[in-house]
Amino acid sequence: MKKPVRKDLEPLSASLSVMRLTEPHFDPNWHFHPHYQLFLVEEGVGTRFIGDSIRPFGAGDLVFLGPNLPHLWRSDQSYFDRDSQLMTKGVVVYFTEDFLGHDFLNRPEMALLRQLFGQAHRGLEWTGPTRQRASAALQALSHQPPGLGQVLTLLTLLHDLTQATDYRFLTSLGYTNPVKAHTVDGPAYRRMQLVHDYVLDHFSGELSLTTVADLAGMTPPAFCRYFKTHANKTFSDFVAEIRIGHARKLLMNDMMSIAQISDESGFRTLSNFNRQFRRVTGKTPSAYARTYRQLD
Repeated sequence: MKKPVRKDLEPLSASLSVMRLTEPHFDPNWHFHPHYQLFLVEEGVGTRFIGDSIRPFGAGDLVFLGPNLPHLWRSDQSYFDRDSQLMTKGVVVYFTEDFLGHDFLNRPEMALLRQLFGQAHRGLEWTGPTRQRASAALQALSHQPPGLGQVLTLLTLLHDLTQATDYRFLTSLGYTNPVKAHTVDGPAYRRMQLVHDYVLDHFSGELSLTTVADLAGMTPPAFCRYFKTHANKTFSDFVAEIRIGHARKLLMNDMMSIAQISDESGFRTLSNFNRQFRRVTGKTPSAYARTYRQLD
């Protein structure tokens, strides 16, 4: 996976920054920044990369990320087509840990909020009723003028999230950003960006390790070692998770057979698809589809 770029946001002149995003596709760059981030997808589908987590996203996707946690919402290829009329929409909130003062979190009443902020360093997502309430709060926040009202709405939302139990962590335990803030560009970054984009564009077909290693300017063994160091997973696991993420989206649509989905996602045998799908999700494709339809 390509190295993330440190994204220098405009300095916050207020306690928080709230933005409504309306673009043909989400930011395609793998990046990180020193702010906490709440992000709600209102429209758009694709694959979400956070640290070493790879999952599909769609409308309603809600996450909370801690500082310097690499992330990318990669819109599906159809959003990049020249004649595409598709659009993505979202609400994003940025703030720093001391957005209400240096001593704010040190007060005894803030114990649960300190815990939430600590958990956000692994990335969090919510499901069920909490996601619905938080989504409504973020949408309301995005329509408020800057001022005390926005701060109160954010605090109420954060309080709700400290009480919620229907959440899950996104990155694996112990994950750390392998890129230092001052090493954000250069030949290594550009080399891995080529690899990352190549896999996302070709995962449904045959992927040759030799070809991918050539793009990175390495021998296959050297590339495999380099990739695992920077992605916290093997290259083959990365490709499998990209393919499984695509398969998840197809299973949600309920328009294709499992055999068709297997082939469309780049698996050449149904048995391998079933095995890899269970490894990544803990469920068989058919069980995953049933679970999703029950929740829908």
